[in-house]
Amino acid sequence: MPKRTRFTTWRPLATAATAALLATLLTPAAAQAAPRGSEPVYSYDKAIREAVWVDTGLDGDSDGKADRVAVDIVRPREPARQGRKVPVIMDASPYYSCCGRGNESQKKTYDANGDVVQMPLYYDNYFVPRGYAFVGVDLAGTNRSDGCDDVGGRSDIQSAKAVVDWLNGRAKAYTTRTGTTRAKAAWTNGRTGMIGKSWDGTIANGVAATGVKGLKTIVPISAISSWYDYYFQQGAPLYDSGPEWLSDYVNSPDAREKCGAVQQKLVDGAPRTGDRTPLWTERDYVKDARKVRASVFLIHGMQDLNVRLKHVGQWWDALAKHGVERKIWLSQTGHVDPFDFRRATWVDTLHRWFDHELMGYDNGIDREPMADIERRPDQWSTSKIWPPTGTRATTLRPDRGTQAGVGTLGLHRGHGTETLTDDPALSETDWAARIDKPTPEKAGFATGPLTRDLRLSGSSEVTVTARPSTPTAHLSAVLVDIGPDTIRDYADAGEGITTLTNRTCWGASTAGDSSCFKEAKAKTADVDYTVVSRGWADLGNHASDDKGSPLTPGKRYTITLDLAATDHVVPKGHRLALIVAGTDKGLIDPPADTPKLSLDLSRTSADVPFVGGPAAFARATAGAALTTPVAALLDGVREPRTTHRVPEGTQ
Repeated sequence: MPKRTRFTTWRPLATAATAALLATLLTPAAAQAAPRGSEPVYSYDKAIREAVWVDTGLDGDSDGKADRVAVDIVRPREPARQGRKVPVIMDASPYYSCCGRGNESQKKTYDANGDVVQMPLYYDNYFVPRGYAFVGVDLAGTNRSDGCDDVGGRSDIQSAKAVVDWLNGRAKAYTTRTGTTRAKAAWTNGRTGMIGKSWDGTIANGVAATGVKGLKTIVPISAISSWYDYYFQQGAPLYDSGPEWLSDYVNSPDAREKCGAVQQKLVDGAPRTGDRTPLWTERDYVKDARKVRASVFLIHGMQDLNVRLKHVGQWWDALAKHGVERKIWLSQTGHVDPFDFRRATWVDTLHRWFDHELMGYDNGIDREPMADIERRPDQWSTSKIWPPTGTRATTLRPDRGTQAGVGTLGLHRGHGTETLTDDPALSETDWAARIDKPTPEKAGFATGPLTRDLRLSGSSEVTVTARPSTPTAHLSAVLVDIGPDTIRDYADAGEGITTLTNRTCWGASTAGDSSCFKEAKAKTADVDYTVVSRGWADLGNHASDDKGSPLTPGKRYTITLDLAATDHVVPKGHRLALIVAGTDKGLIDPPADTPKLSLDLSRTSADVPFVGGPAAFARATAGAALTTPVAALLDGVREPRTTHRVPEGTQ
């Protein structure tokens, strides 16, 4: 893992002028009683609601005019009258008209003047009365904006970056979509925080990676860090379509008529071969982590099979390497917003985060643990630093057992071979359910029951050496906790939550914009095993992550699969298992052939980040007797759903 910067390294909270003013005006007792957070002292129903169109400087739809993106604003009226400027919370999204935001798929609505009436989600209801402006940006090509959506590329990122520039006096905006009357952002101090789930959070990542001045913090929820890794992993296709489908999905009817050339560029630049191209390089934000000025509060579900956990590990590690201030929440859910799995704590934490980052309140959030991790449904633990100090990669070795395909996992190099035949009709749930049974489609290796808890934290790697029988082959590697537990049912339609009918309110409301939203509770499942982490690859990419090549049947190849970041405790009495197989149904597409693979166990291993390193694994497995394989199938969640093709925010 790259070196990590302590969460407690923060920039100054106040200017010298502000400090001097406070020292002059406040007695010591009054200073100690200074407020530690913003309060809802401003009127929401009298808030200023307006729209501007910001010039992006691009002409994505090739109509000869610079594209303008629509920016809907809700801001408190009183600060402007008092001569005070306010910070901005921004959510830039392609979903404000086509698909909706949040668990109730809310869309923007407008009055006769074209000013926003309903702003989706609770951000405006809650934060505007507390002295923030909320800004909802329609990405280029969507809703009321010009241009074409290009799925995470220059147009997408510039749609939001241009707004940050405008808020800081560096870009032009107009009061109408086609007019010439300029609009100024004299009401803001330019300090901006971006937030959003899925595609919206992805835009926050991308804008932060430009290093734009004025963007002070981002809160990406279930967000993409590299679009290649949304569609492929090491050459293996994760979905049966490319970004052109997604662009068409969100573009407005007007944009669809004008954006054929952009669509064709997406088709040409993203071949289904899985090779990395300049299109993917442009949409890789990880490579630009060194430019990030903003702090990052990252939230993700550890069972998110839409925007998968690889996006977390590579982004987090890159930010850490470059000393970016950061905080993280990891839940047991799938693709779910924290508003729907930890609502009260989430709103309070987000409030204090924005107060600290955008208003400069010394509220103590910088001295709290870096990470919150959900261990069981609604039961959370914390880590001062994440991954914890003392976490080290430990090389685990698979070895043959007494039955074919049912082997052991330990610290000593294995011997011999195991064979498997790809079966695209089966998934990780089929493999794990039969971990103790010799089956032709997988090779499984497990420890004995642990004698103490064992925690893994971070990203793993699995190196596989195999001889394929065909010119194409895909590989899957899965880490599994074998033992009974109650977990969130991430494979259910709600991905770990059940939406209720009762509502709770978070902020002020108007007749057209309610702050009251349906509550949710944990949807749980009793299981005999839990999939902890996954990774996939096309064996044809053995020589390069960037380009694949045909395989020579019978030739030996070695490839290292990147497994998703996670944080999981394997309890005492449970077993840790490694499964190597072919196509993971529902999570990768099958290869052109149906290969048989012969694994060389002496050259196959897993590097797993255990808290305490190899010594912790040795202690947890000391005296652990290997179990006799059982014939019974183990129960888990249902197989992964195959419907995810859209990184959007509705369940």
